[in-house]
Formats: sequence, structure tokens, C-alpha cells
Amino acid sequence: MKTSISRRSFLAGPIASLAVEAIAQPAEPIIDIHQHTHYWGRSDADLVRHQRALGVTKTVLLPAGSKFGLEAECYGNDSVVALAKQYPNEFVFFANEVADLPEARAVIEKYLKAGAIGIGEQKFFVDCDSKHVELIAALAKDYNVPVLLHFQHGKYNTGYERFHRVLEKFPRVNFIGHAQTFWGNIDRNHDQTVLYPKGKLTAGGLTDRWLGDYANFYGDLSAGSGLNALQRDEEFTKEFFRRHQNKLMYGSDCQDETTKDTRCSGIKCLETVKRLSSTKKIERKILYENARRVLKIK
Repeated sequence: MKTSISRRSFLAGPIASLAVEAIAQPAEPIIDIHQHTHYWGRSDADLVRHQRALGVTKTVLLPAGSKFGLEAECYGNDSVVALAKQYPNEFVFFANEVADLPEARAVIEKYLKAGAIGIGEQKFFVDCDSKHVELIAALAKDYNVPVLLHFQHGKYNTGYERFHRVLEKFPRVNFIGHAQTFWGNIDRNHDQTVLYPKGKLTAGGLTDRWLGDYANFYGDLSAGSGLNALQRDEEFTKEFFRRHQNKLMYGSDCQDETTKDTRCSGIKCLETVKRLSSTKKIERKILYENARRVLKIK
């Protein structure tokens, strides 16, 4: 009798209890390439519930660096490894470290050897074509994994207009672009100082061109920056989806505890992709097939 009570007690914790909840499997799988543990203090239990409510079947956890919580108090490598081990059918993880720390290569390599399937989110105070980013790219080449970078003018991975040099120097490394400056530059007339531009778009911006010109450049739709870009000119977005249907991947990168929160960019992005994809084939590529291929997710 005591043994039976002990087992029930073990399963009664807030995380462990989720393991025995019935999971309603969606008719079609969805991969979310961008989530974080402890995002502004969110618990692991709430993250698991949020992803299940989205209908996501596989989530990529992106750790913070040891000295910088990605501006959102996110936790690092050990945290994402632990959650992925607890729910191996629902979570996979990347490895990360602050790019200009002397120990960056050793730390990232440790977690790549532990099963990380990529490097990122690289969101640190370096130039995008610096020796520090090149070190990360060289490591990604050695381990044949992608790198996800946050581009933000004047702050993170700066000098976006020069990033084509990295794409050309490391043609065998797949780079995934994300955040304000990546998305602002789908517009040919983009002002680099504006992080959340509004209004109609003109094709031919740096991001728009590079997605077409470089086989190793991809786009992460996540966060308010991605959602803003997709919703500001919906006719442009339909054509953008068609043009780059093999290069775009769904991500949420939202801090919400529930998808019912009206601020939840993850659910809004999911709905926008489904609404603006001109064919079912394009929708499935963006929500699942591209990420499965590029991240080698089984």
C-alpha cells in the first residue's frame, strides 16, 4: 500500500502530471522552431500546456547564453536539455553560448555532443560578419547543424547588409534569420532604424532577395516582428509565401501561458499562415515540412 501511495505522489508534481494527461493529437503535425524555457518566468508546465494548446507536435527549445538571458530571463542549455529529456516526443533542443566568450566553442560543442540539433538563438552584441559569428558558423559546419540568429539593427548581430558575406563563406551551413531587422528587410524601401515598420511592402528587400539567392538562408516566422511583417500587407505576404515556400518555418517565440491570451503571437501567426497560404501544400511546408527537412527532425 505504501509503495502505491509513493508512486502516486511521484506523479502528482505539476510537470509530471502533464505526462499522464490525454494529448489531443492534431490531424496534421506542426513543428514550432522557436520557444524558450522560463520566458519571463513562465513555468515548464505552462510551456508544455501552451504548446499542446497550439497543436504543436514538436517544439524546438532555444537556450540562452550563460551571461545573457535573451532579454527575457530565459534559461540556458541545462534547462532545455532537461525538458527535452522529460518529453522526448514533444521537444528537441539547440545549443547556445554568448558568441564572443572565450569558452563559447567548448560550451556549444558539449551540448551538440549531448544531442542538440542546432545552434541558437544567437542574440548577442556582435557584428553579424564578425569573427565571433564566423566561429559559430564554423562549428555548425563541423557538426552539420543550422544556426538561428536574431538580427536587430544597432544591437544584435549588427550590420545586416553585410550578412551575405557569411552566407557565401559558409555555403554548407544553413542559417535561419529571425527578428526585427530580418523581417524589416523583406521591403526594398526599408529604413534600418525602424524596427516594426507599417504599411505596404515592395518586393526586393535584402531578406527577400537573399532567401531567393542563397540556398542556405531560411526564415523564422516567430515573434511580434514576424507577425507584424506577415500582417502589414497581406497581398504581399501571399506572394512572399509562394516565392519562398521552401524557405520559411513556423515559430511562436511567445511568452504566453495560454493561447487564449489575446496577445499570443504564436496562435496569431499560426492562423495567419493558414489564412494566407494560397495552397494547402504551401501551408504544410511552412508549418511542418521545411523544419523537418532543415532541422533533420524525425
